[in-house]
This record gives sequence, C-alpha cells and structure tokens, in this order.
Amino acid sequence: MSETESRLVMLIDDEPAQSRLITAIAAREGWRTIVASDAETAIAMLGTREGMQLSAILLDQWVPGDDACSLIEELKSRRPALPILMLTTSASPLLAVEAMRAGASDYLVKPISPDRLMEALRAVTTREAPRDELAPLTEKMSAALDFDAMIGTAPKFRTALAQAAKAARGHAHTLIEGESGTGKEMLMRAMHAASPRSKAPLRVINIGSIPVNSIESVLFGHEPDAFPGAFDRQIGAMQHCDGGTLLLDEVDRLPTETQALLAETIESGIVRPVGATHGFRVDVRLLSASNYALERLTKTKHFNEKLAKLLGATKIELPPLRERTGDIPSLTRHFLGRIGEQPGLNHLSISDSALTLLAAFDWPGNVRQLQSVLFRAAVYCEGQSLTADSFPQLSEMLGELEDLTSPQHEGVGVMLYTDDGNLRPLEEIEADVIRLAIGHYRGRMTEVARRLGIGRSTLYRKLSDLGIDNAA
Repeated sequence: MSETESRLVMLIDDEPAQSRLITAIAAREGWRTIVASDAETAIAMLGTREGMQLSAILLDQWVPGDDACSLIEELKSRRPALPILMLTTSASPLLAVEAMRAGASDYLVKPISPDRLMEALRAVTTREAPRDELAPLTEKMSAALDFDAMIGTAPKFRTALAQAAKAARGHAHTLIEGESGTGKEMLMRAMHAASPRSKAPLRVINIGSIPVNSIESVLFGHEPDAFPGAFDRQIGAMQHCDGGTLLLDEVDRLPTETQALLAETIESGIVRPVGATHGFRVDVRLLSASNYALERLTKTKHFNEKLAKLLGATKIELPPLRERTGDIPSLTRHFLGRIGEQPGLNHLSISDSALTLLAAFDWPGNVRQLQSVLFRAAVYCEGQSLTADSFPQLSEMLGELEDLTSPQHEGVGVMLYTDDGNLRPLEEIEADVIRLAIGHYRGRMTEVARRLGIGRSTLYRKLSDLGIDNAA
C-alpha cells in the first residue's frame, strides 16, 4: 500500500451529511476518515491507536463554535506536527488570522470543491518538498472590480487588459484563458463592471465546485420531479441572468453532454429547464474562463468545438506570473497594502532581500499564490517589515538553486510604480537608485559617481537635495 493510500484524516464535524461527503471525497484518493462529532471526542481520539496514525485534521468551525481557535491550540499542544485545516462558512480575514496564529495550516471557506479540499490536504502532508507555506489560501479579501485594480506593466499583461477593456464595451461572448491563479475571474468581474450590462443581473459559477450531476440544473434550471430529489422548481443561472451577464469559471471542466446543451442554448437563445416541455428566450452575455486552451482541447475531443467557438468570439490570454516577474514588486506592495487593511493585521513594508527572493521563485500558483504567501507571512510577522526570513520555505527551496545575489536579481528593490500601478515621482526613484548604488559599492563615492555616470560634486549635490545620508 502506498504512503498516500495509508493516510488517515480526522474530521471534527457534527453534520452527518457533510461527514459522509468529505469521507467519500477523501476516499477517492485513498484517504481513510475517522469522524469526531465534538471537541471532547476529538481530543480523546488523539490518544487512540488510530489517533496516533493521523496525517491531518479537518475541523469544522461550528463544532466548537467561538472556541475554534482554542481547540486548535489544544490539538497542536498535544500533537505539534499534525496539520490542521479549518472549514468554515465565514470569509472573515480576522478569523483566518486567528486560526492561523492558533496553529491552523490552512483555512477553507465552504462550500469547498473536492479538488480544493484534496489539494489542501496534499499540500500540508506532502514530504517531498517543504511547500507548506505555499498552500494556496482561499481568497480572504474582497477585490476591487475595475481595471485600475489590475496591477502590472508587462507587455503581454497590458495587451490582455487592453483587449479586455475594449471587449467590455461590447456584447460579444468573451473567453479568458490562462493558468490557475492568473486573475481570470477578477478580469471578468472588471469587464462586467465596465460593460453596458453593469447594472443588469450577474451570476458567477465555478464549474469545478459543482457536482457533475447538478451542473445542468444550475445552468438551465429544472422542473418539479425532473429527477429524484427535485421537489421544487429551480430557475437556472441562464434564465436568472436574462439581460445581464453570466461568468463561467473553469468552463473547461464542463461535462461533454452539458457542453453540447450549452452550445445549443447559446445558438438558439432559448433555455430549456431540465424536465420542461417548453423553453424561455433569454439574452445573456457569457464571460468564460479556462485554465487550458480550449482550441487544444477540441483537437483531442475533450471539448465541444462549436461551444469553444461560441464562447471565444473574443479571446484573451493572461500570462503566468513567471512571464511577468518585473511586476512582482508592485504586486507585492499592492497586496501588502490590502492585507494591512484587514482586521488583526498591520501595514508592513518589505525589504529588498525579500523582494529578491519573491522574484526568484517561479510561482506555479501565479498571482493568487503570491497573495497567499504574503498573507501567511503577514500573519506571523512580529515586526514592521517582511524580510527574506519571513519566507523560510522559499529560502529553503531556492537556496540551492542559484545565487540570489547574482546581477539578474539586483535592483528589484527599486520600485517604479506605486501600489495603484502609477509611476512614482522621479525624485523618489532617483533617491532609491542612489541609495542602492551606495550600498552596492560600499560607500565608495568615487565609484558610485562613476557607475551612475555623474561627477562627484553632482552626486553630493543630489545627496543634499534628496536628503540622503552618504553613509546609507
């Protein structure tokens, strides 16, 4: 039996239906689940033979109520190395901060998709690489809904934003492709906010978070008795958004049969609920996001070619963060500004050494992962600034890969843009460059002046005008 197949998870939950669901999800990847219905039972089970074999704990916040963090501390005091993941319906950043400071490894907001749950479990129990810190956290902060909130100056990124801004003004269906975490949903929301339909109905559906047998009902609705358990009539998202916009995230995960139905619905403009003998004419704009190129999926017969063409009347590609590393400093400062506004957290600065470290990582989880890592670092920061030491897992992973003081990483601490994406004043940029040069050449002012291409007298005049201590 493999290591993964032998893993055991304790679920602390008093809802039988949710316990059965999580047990079934975990079983698909070889996990065994033991259930404790209350805090006392969970603590007692830690000392049993099965309890000693646990690989992780899933804790539903509502079991201990307001004492969730106290229970986490108690569990960690008894088993310090055992990862704990909190499940909650609250998206409160303060609760996330308190849970993580109490010892939780991650914080998952319900309803949670099976993939996200298993991804979180894998992340906190893997022994192959020290990636615990990089486990993606569920979005804790509400995002701004306009293009100004999209930070970045990389050419590919700015091209994508320009295409999106132009498409937003029209009514054509739009497809946004890009890796997970690149900001596709945020871009779709910005497009809706800038569109002629901004005041009309909006619905956001993540296909990956919906059970396969419920997707048709969610999209098209259903009539009473259309299938077992359908006791009432349900209006589908397509009908609900008549005159407005429907955002479909992870559209590449639509089942094959649903793809054909959606293509037919878009083409005809008529929605037919499951079990209905009649249809409804609707006017809905679809903004869709896919983690994979739909054109490639159509060639392998994994996606309906007609639907791909209908959804992609306008197609936009968001580049991964590794292709826009120059945006990492401005993104970092932007996120730290937002994080500092959350209850229980402080406004933090960040050192050049930390920015160098962040710029050296390839960010497989893209912008979302960067935000999650910064959030986690901010939770545990006891000072006023994040340093390279604030990211121990990154340091460990990158330490043997390359010399982070190499020329390619120098200068990353000189910010060209403010948190909102606008250029900083030239005077501030010049002061940062001079400080960097003085530090790099260890205060040898003749060398500093020569490398900056100015005379010593000019350098000292600038130091005086900019208020820079020449010992900086």
